[in-house]
Amino acid sequence: MHLQEWLQLLCSHTGLKGSESEDLWSLLPSLPSFSLSTSSLLGLGALASLTAYWLVTRPRPMHPPCDLQAQSVAINGDPNCRRSALLKDENLLEFYYDDIRTAYDMFQRGVKITGNGPCLGFRKPGQPYEWISYTEVAQKAQWLGCGLIAKGCQLNTQQFIGIFAQNRPEWIITEVACYTYSMVLVPLYDTLGMEAMVHITNLAEMTVVICDREERATSLLENKEKGLTPKISCLVLFTDFSQAFAERAGKCEVEVLKLEQILDLGRQNLKDPVPPQPQDLAVVCFTSGTTGKPKGAMITHGNIASNASSVIKILEGSFTFQQGDVSISYLPLAHMFERMIQLSLFTFGARVGFYQGDITLLMDDMKTLKPTFFPVVPRILNRIYDKILGSVTSPFGRALLHFAVRRKQAELRSGIMRNNSLWDKLVFNKIQASLGGNLRFALTASAPISSTVLSFLRATLGCLIFEGYGQTECTGGCTFSLPGDASTGHVGAPLPCAMVRLEDIPDMNYFAKNRQGEICVRGPSVFKGYLKDPEKTAEALDSDGWLHTGDVGQWLPNGTLRIIDRKKNIFKLSQGEYIAPEKIENIYVRSVPVFQVFVHGDSLQSYLIGIVVPDREVFVDWAKEQGFVGSYQELCQNPDVKNAVLEDMRAVGKEAGLKSFEQVKDLYLHPDMFSVANGLLTPTLKSRRTDIQKVFQQQLSSMYNKTAS
Repeated sequence: MHLQEWLQLLCSHTGLKGSESEDLWSLLPSLPSFSLSTSSLLGLGALASLTAYWLVTRPRPMHPPCDLQAQSVAINGDPNCRRSALLKDENLLEFYYDDIRTAYDMFQRGVKITGNGPCLGFRKPGQPYEWISYTEVAQKAQWLGCGLIAKGCQLNTQQFIGIFAQNRPEWIITEVACYTYSMVLVPLYDTLGMEAMVHITNLAEMTVVICDREERATSLLENKEKGLTPKISCLVLFTDFSQAFAERAGKCEVEVLKLEQILDLGRQNLKDPVPPQPQDLAVVCFTSGTTGKPKGAMITHGNIASNASSVIKILEGSFTFQQGDVSISYLPLAHMFERMIQLSLFTFGARVGFYQGDITLLMDDMKTLKPTFFPVVPRILNRIYDKILGSVTSPFGRALLHFAVRRKQAELRSGIMRNNSLWDKLVFNKIQASLGGNLRFALTASAPISSTVLSFLRATLGCLIFEGYGQTECTGGCTFSLPGDASTGHVGAPLPCAMVRLEDIPDMNYFAKNRQGEICVRGPSVFKGYLKDPEKTAEALDSDGWLHTGDVGQWLPNGTLRIIDRKKNIFKLSQGEYIAPEKIENIYVRSVPVFQVFVHGDSLQSYLIGIVVPDREVFVDWAKEQGFVGSYQELCQNPDVKNAVLEDMRAVGKEAGLKSFEQVKDLYLHPDMFSVANGLLTPTLKSRRTDIQKVFQQQLSSMYNKTAS
């Protein structure tokens, strides 16, 4: 038998075809022509089997949906106004599926796909997850909607239903109930504060608020007792409440019901669904209120459908949500990021499992749930990164880890994403198992993430990690990184539902001619405006429908967008220099001993100062390497340690290109982290700048007085 005949036989018997057979036949010209003996044929047969196995099972690069060097297209020849390269023309994407045009349609598609399949999961400590089916969720939502109607709620998009609860299945049942009868959901959350809660309740003219437990309902009742929220007449609780609470509510003419009671009422007064239209209001999502009163962003069903459709469009062909996919829900449902993720999953009949309500138990929940999808924010990814590096102490272990990461990163650059390589089995197995072991997809948003951290975790976690950018006012996202793009330092190209334009900011020396400026967004995912606030609406939306985000972006040569600054929180120093503190903070957190940082400036001063929360897990060891010994608390109080931290931060700042006036001159080390619980972070984990300034006013004044003297 000649070699050519043998290769032909091999291809036919192993099923090799296309590029796989071409790889094998390409070897032929370099091989001599000869005949094979029986013994040689047997030996080559074994080799051929191994070759064929490798060709069939070798990892293949992901096919990106477009040219990664041209991810967006200039509109009307303007290089600073761009749209997705995935679009055939200038028409932005409104719907991916023609019959899926509202949030109600999205959930109903999941019901059709799975029926009695699992939808919402929950667990008690130490127990496995229990699941509620799609059919049961839809049925309870219909009963709840009818119960609300029986209590006087109207079937129209001017009927606002408040919900004040932590993430749990009943939250979603309430949301679906509103969509089933064209009502509007208005989420409330703890860190708004009582003054803001009163403002929202009255602005939306709420009569009904649904709460998870008595403690939250009590805060609402107190406002009613004071005459601050006169329209509230009914509170619905997911859990039991005391007789004393019911009596107290009765005295101020507020009816209190358990969820089961209103479900029973709805079952007895059943009505057909009254589905919404795309132009109808779906939710009023109030901003975190870092400055001033919270503003209620009015999001329509069409906004939601277009935004979700765009993500589906980007992922088609390279990643498809499946019925077996499951997401972990722990990010606040009061914000659009988490809700858009869940609604997208429901469209494909996937599952959502809720955490126990304690963020410190999140890793335990993930190990039990074994999610395939992980919505995450940079702060959590940074902690995962730090824990991985902190867990490797020996020089050999560190060398092996970094070598394995480099090998996986080389695969990523060639478009290969996998979790079954030799390095995954030898080095990354425990890391992946700590997050459940099944991750296929993660999405990070809400703040910039370090390129080092993102590239490292893409390699170690062995799953797709996408980065997106957006805000509530554009229904979550307006840019999204593409499958197959392993580059970092950007937030992707415009979603197919959005066009993105950069506008000059002369005061900050950003000009569109340099491909830099304020990020402006237009398209079917941009909100209608702020509830009953035409003045703020006019500030955000110009007459041509462009949403002015307040963020500063830069177009990169490959058509992706990089976030480089923030317009809204800028201030001026006494010498006239403009400062964007968030940009500086995002650089300083790269300093090893730094966990959180707040940069402060004053128009009467010529320099910056800061508040730093050290990274508790590495701070003591880092200080020891610098020659300092003591407990975490003692080190925070040591002025020499503070100076060492300041020196490290300034070195990081200099390397990142900070100008001298952008570097802090002094700082205060604070031992306790900023958190949502202590009111120093918003629920989306952004700094409450005004509140931080108030809390640390004494330390800030002291630093200015010290340097002045």
